Amino acid sequence: MSTGMQHPPVQGCLVSFPAPNILLLTLNRPKQRNSIPLATSAEIQRLWEWFDQEPTLLVAIITGTGESFCAGADLKEWNELNARGETNEMTAPGLAGLPRRRGGKPIIAAVNGYCLGGGFEMIVNCDIVVASERATFGLPEVQRGIAAVAGSLPRLVRVLGKQRAAEIALSGLTFPASQLERWGLVNRVVEHGQLVATAVEIASAIAKNSPDSIRVTMEGLHYAWEIASVEEGSTALVDRWYPKLMAGENFHEGVRAFVEKRKPKWRASNL
Repeated sequence: MSTGMQHPPVQGCLVSFPAPNILLLTLNRPKQRNSIPLATSAEIQRLWEWFDQEPTLLVAIITGTGESFCAGADLKEWNELNARGETNEMTAPGLAGLPRRRGGKPIIAAVNGYCLGGGFEMIVNCDIVVASERATFGLPEVQRGIAAVAGSLPRLVRVLGKQRAAEIALSGLTFPASQLERWGLVNRVVEHGQLVATAVEIASAIAKNSPDSIRVTMEGLHYAWEIASVEEGSTALVDRWYPKLMAGENFHEGVRAFVEKRKPKWRASNL
């Protein structure tokens, strides 16, 4: 799908729009295993902020070129910072704006290859993870004198349980996509050549739905991460977001379209 949409610039990446309402970000530093320098990380974060505010976009996908999805931060740059006595701050939302992102629209990770360190921390907080059969995951930080502090550890414990999260984070070993699919972190493992097409298919299924419903559902998913009590999360969603959903035009349009046996004509969300 071609579009004249003007997005913020992102160096070392490709930005495209493969289907209606869908943004595709491709990390494009294959010789550096798609590691992300600090400047690029800030630019990607600005891209997500723009994506959340752009009414014509509803779902984003992130993938990589070559043999790697992302090897995390650029350690050569990190070494230079160390030599100058500078600290690489681990502030939210983290590398490429993903490990601690709390956006209003879903992001799908299409993991094409090596997904290591900060790259792994990025996908743990993505909303859906599709992986190539060639994909490999790991947190090698402990082998480099670092620790995975950008946001993945508490999230891994919630998804996988403490023992499995500990095996990944403390060993520094790598794990195949099939293993993480069995453990519940990866939604689907697909043939390598079908990876992006599968992600676009899932994104298109989401993008056909009410923008208001997507927004409110995302809030409910965030509450599940952030509020310890299931009941508190449910109550917060009903109290804060359900009245907005019911008052919106898309709620009335969706019900009316069902009764009239036609496809709904959604409007951009104003929630």
